[in-house]
Amino acid sequence: MRISEHGYDEIAADGIYVRDILAGVGEAAVVEDYPAFPKGRAVLVLQFDRDARPVHVVWGIPKGFASPAVVVTAYRPDPDRWDRGFTKRRGKDEQAP
Repeated sequence: MRISEHGYDEIAADGIYVRDILAGVGEAAVVEDYPAFPKGRAVLVLQFDRDARPVHVVWGIPKGFASPAVVVTAYRPDPDRWDRGFTKRRGKDEQAP
């Protein structure tokens, strides 16, 4: 497993611990699949940190490779942009003003 430079920046900006991402990967739930991601197949998953707070992580496999998995980015999902379970994006008309 690797973490991209952008991934480290986003993780730090949102106060997420790498060890929480690693510990939660086994319980992750796929939210969106990106089979045509330009840099290789990727998925957006919902994970939870040690305090049970939601974290979205984009995991990718570099194009032309079978491994390693790379954390492309990770962030705390905005409750105004996601449903209560953080698994479905809200439409523009459903977002808070």
